[in-house]
Amino acid sequence: MLSIFLLIPLSLMLFVVAIWAVRYAVKSNQFEDLDNASQRIILDDRQERRQTIQAHERSAPTQKKYETVATDGKNDNSEIDKNSEV
Repeated sequence: MLSIFLLIPLSLMLFVVAIWAVRYAVKSNQFEDLDNASQRIILDDRQERRQTIQAHERSAPTQKKYETVATDGKNDNSEIDKNSEV
């Protein structure tokens, strides 16, 4: 009988904590998009890779232009004009 006096208030406190946890989760939008949450991680990674590749592609022609002019050794204006158009 004495255990009931301990278990009832303990269960009520546990119930209040559970209600607070669910309410907090709903307010912080943790249940907003359950279908696409697992795919978002993969898609964000792909988008980051695309941006990295595009950045490397943009910087690669600039580096090649300077390499051809520096290693050529000639002062040919046509070669410089070709590289400046790129």
